[in-house]
Amino acid sequence: MTIRDIAKFSGCSVTTVSRVLNDHPDVSEETRRKVMTVVEQYGFMPNANAKHLKKQSDSSIAIIVKGTKNLLFADLVEEIQTLLLEAGQDAAVYYLDEDANEVAYALKLCRERRPRGFLFLGGDLEQFRGNFAPITVPSVLLTNSAEELGFENLSSVTTDDEQAAEQVIDMLVSLGHRNIGVLGGNSSSSQISYRRLMGCKRACERLHIPFDLEQQCEQCRYSMPDAYAAGERLLLRRPDLTAVFALSDVMALGAIRAFCDMGKRVPEDISVVGYDGVVTGQYSLPRLTTIRQDTKQLAEQGVDSLLRAFMRSGHPVHRVVPFQVVEGESVARIL
Repeated sequence: MTIRDIAKFSGCSVTTVSRVLNDHPDVSEETRRKVMTVVEQYGFMPNANAKHLKKQSDSSIAIIVKGTKNLLFADLVEEIQTLLLEAGQDAAVYYLDEDANEVAYALKLCRERRPRGFLFLGGDLEQFRGNFAPITVPSVLLTNSAEELGFENLSSVTTDDEQAAEQVIDMLVSLGHRNIGVLGGNSSSSQISYRRLMGCKRACERLHIPFDLEQQCEQCRYSMPDAYAAGERLLLRRPDLTAVFALSDVMALGAIRAFCDMGKRVPEDISVVGYDGVVTGQYSLPRLTTIRQDTKQLAEQGVDSLLRAFMRSGHPVHRVVPFQVVEGESVARIL
């Protein structure tokens, strides 16, 4: 019996079960009763070693999430909280706007809360490059690579975004598409989306198809409303596009709604590919074709790197987890 099993049998989220087991006050009595009924029925006992580790912990781990609308991060947070709970580690989650300075916020937490370590979900490398040095506790950056920064207390776990984006373009071109738009992200070289854009550029150059950043790309924030508006702008500017690669599933879903409202059928008139592999995309109509990031591996390797850093000093580790192309119903061959 694990915390995931308790969540399944009680009908509550893993996070809620965690709050009940840790006796947090912000849980209703009805929810607490449902969880504890399952705990008593199945005789759940927290891991003794985990309890011992928790007693040794001076302060909690801070999970800093950059972006409040990113569904991938919601999945990652749940995975991370489960793993940390099972390891006897307390954690606090802090959500920031996607344009916020996450390193400045971490420095503020160091002064006010003195966290034992940090897990950053998403991050602007420029902020780390210029501001991270005063942070001395073990830290891990997830979904972006910190290898080039050279900090001894900053590890990272990410997906090969450039290769994944190349694979998307290869797939679309193999189906006859040559006029391909890109939706979302930021062209700054320190951002996660930059590597995806560079993957698109490299694939287009290799395949000898056009790639004009100003004409074929439309930046937007990681939200459905912003992607809806950006999708409209992109298609009005380039009505000849036959496919759009959205740099997140959230953006892809917003764009699909925009294209449908503009009288376009997906995928008959225009194909759409997403990025992340969130569950919502597999229940949309049409089911989304996407790049699935392995949230389980990202969370496991991120937490493992942090816990190892607590136990001994050593060099940081920088890992790349595999991705998977998930073929849905939002892409069609050009006849």
